Amino acid sequence: MPTLPYAAVDFPLKTAVARPRSRACAGSRTAARAPRGRTIRRVSIVKVNAITVPRARFDEFARRFAARAGRVSSAPGFEGFELLRPNDDREVCLVLTRWRSEEDFRAWAASPDFAAGHAQHREGGPVGTASELWSFDVLQREEAPVR
Repeated sequence: MPTLPYAAVDFPLKTAVARPRSRACAGSRTAARAPRGRTIRRVSIVKVNAITVPRARFDEFARRFAARAGRVSSAPGFEGFELLRPNDDREVCLVLTRWRSEEDFRAWAASPDFAAGHAQHREGGPVGTASELWSFDVLQREEAPVR
């Protein structure tokens, strides 16, 4: 099983098996007609790293992310980042990144900036105890209007 040093953790990574796309999704990365005559030029992909972090280590987890801040933002194809901590009983934190394409994500994961941004786990040991990397195509996205 591959290992991905992601988010200050280093352990075997489970990846979900991609299902074949239905005809409705085929070609979703190319131009398509949207409601009201708007054209969708491309569809992003989202990578979700679901990291099991003991509650007692939540603050350390957040601190390590803050220390690596900014490395991903200049990567080609990078569109957005969110770090989510549960506000219920769960101990799974989510790292969401949005990318223009799978190729852009893979290039980032193979880059020296990725390695440098994730070096903390080698020095201070992992914060998390398990991780799964999930991958999604963004089929629809809506944002609140700027006020």
